Order: sequence, then C-alpha cells, then structure tokens
Amino acid sequence: MNLSGKKILVTGSDGFIGSHLVEHLVRQGYSVRAFVLYNSFNSWGWLDESPKEITDNLEIFAGDIRDPNGVREAMKGCDVVLHLAALIAIPYSYHSPDTYVDTNVKGTLNIVQAARDLGIERVVHTSTSEVYGTAQFVPITEDHPLQGQSPYSATKIGADQIAMSFYNAFETPVSIIRPFNTYGPRQSARAVIPTVITQIANGAKTIKLGALTPTRDFNYVTDTVRGFEAVATSDACVGEIVNIGSGFEVSIGETALAIAEVMNAKIEIICDEQRIRPEKSEVERLFASNEKASRLCNWQPEFGGMDGFRRGLKLTAEWFADQDNLRRYKADIYNI
Repeated sequence: MNLSGKKILVTGSDGFIGSHLVEHLVRQGYSVRAFVLYNSFNSWGWLDESPKEITDNLEIFAGDIRDPNGVREAMKGCDVVLHLAALIAIPYSYHSPDTYVDTNVKGTLNIVQAARDLGIERVVHTSTSEVYGTAQFVPITEDHPLQGQSPYSATKIGADQIAMSFYNAFETPVSIIRPFNTYGPRQSARAVIPTVITQIANGAKTIKLGALTPTRDFNYVTDTVRGFEAVATSDACVGEIVNIGSGFEVSIGETALAIAEVMNAKIEIICDEQRIRPEKSEVERLFASNEKASRLCNWQPEFGGMDGFRRGLKLTAEWFADQDNLRRYKADIYNI
C-alpha cells in the first residue's frame, strides 16, 4: 500500500512512540489525524512540543479510546489506522488491572469494529514483546508461545487476539506490529533507560534499580517508527504478526553501565525493592528474531548491536540532559 494520498489516523499520538510516529509521517508528506486523550487542559501530550511546521500540518482529534462512538468519529474519513493507544506501565497494571482491560482490550475492539464497519483499508495494531514472557527459545520468533506474566501483558495478548480475530472472521485488513523494548527521547521515567539517565543527569552517584539480570532487546525509537511505516505499506503483512527488534540482547545491569559510560559518569547500582516485580511476573529474557520483518517489509534496525545501542543511548541522554526536558521528570520519585 502506498500511503500517499491516504488519510492516516494515529491513536496514542500524544505519547512517546506515537508523537515520534506522527512527526515522521507528517515529514514524509502524509495526511495525518492525531488521536489524543481528551483532557480539560487541552493538552496534546508530547505533540505540544512538536515544531510548528508539524502541528500546522496536523489534524487533532481529542477523545478516549475506550469510547466506541468517539473512536468511530475519529476514524471517519480515514483510510489507514495506526493503533498505539494503550496503558503500558507494568507496575500500574498490578494496581489497576481493570483499567487495562478497558483501555487495551476494549479499546482495540472499538478500533477493529469501526474499521470493519467503515471499510478502513489498513489497521496496524500495536502489540508488545511482553506477550512472549520469559523466552522459551531465542531468538524469539512470532511463533513463540504467549505468556501473560502481568495483567498488562495479558491484556495485550487479549487485544492482539481481538485484532486478529477480525482478520480471520471478517477479513478486516489487520496487521500486528510487535515492537521489542523501545527507548529514546520523551520516554516515561517508568522505563529503565530514562530512570538511569534522569538519576545521573540530576547528579546521583548511586542509582536505584530493580532486577539487573533480565535481558532486553532495545529498539531506538526511530527504528520502531520506521517499523510502523514498513508494516503499514506492506501488503504481505496483512493478517501477519511482525516482530520489530534489534536482534541484540543486553542485561539491565549492562544497560546501566553503558548509560554511565556515554554520560561520562561513575555510578554505583543498588537494588530498590519496590522496583522488583513479583518473581513469576518478571520477564527474564527477551531477544528478537527480526527475520520476518526483513522478509515481509524490508525492515532492518539502524541501531542494532552494541555500537548501535551506544549511539541510541547517547542521543537519548543528550535529550534528557537538556534542562528544559529534564525538569519534566521527577527522578527522585519511583514512577510506576
């Protein structure tokens, strides 16, 4: 599918990945409608920080992904939907799982139901590597068993199944993109990389973290954004689930030391008990196979391997170290 001349709706546009995706699509010359969460402050989230040349060429729709009528209104007149809106913080899903069901499962149902009724040409639904749980084999392919090790991952499994059921039952043109751990400018401090960077940038020498041994496959945000465009434009991806991963794993402890290295800091890492997941809920290993992404949509990471990871960390640290950005984060408070 050629996205030129198509109207693209991006849900979750006000968030970390969504705002980067919207900016990329506008710069590519596409027609974009950004679905942001309605609030009384008229805040567009991270899109409030976008350059004027982006916001001047952007249509904003404020609503709530949990509201089927609002979702349908947002989708009217659109050809393509890139569905990113979700609750994603794992610790908060222990606290408020019901909200995750409403947002992640029912929100996705609202998208695919409206897509079916409105004749949307392409829906790209966002999954997560967390649905795999601790790797049973590596590299993790799209055929790996799904394991709901947290309420968050369970709701994302449910959302994925709802999305794919509409492809199987009604031939709704759904693709599922499954990014592994994305990092970069604007990420929430609930994630490990911003947690380390903001502590160091605020002068801390002792860094508080949870478990250090789990490994992750980290994607720099521009690689994830390119993945969305690649999946959306590939007809071969319809009805398919596609991993977007760097094909490189690194432990949380090694990640913290790499961040300290690029920030020229000496740190001591201590374990903060409140950051530890319940034992059976911790995902011990994530390491992606990106063979399918390469084969179906010609996607390859530009920030792969340890060298690419260091480049991505440097760009991320430089953004967070800017005082205008750093002041937005409460590095001294554990953010669930």
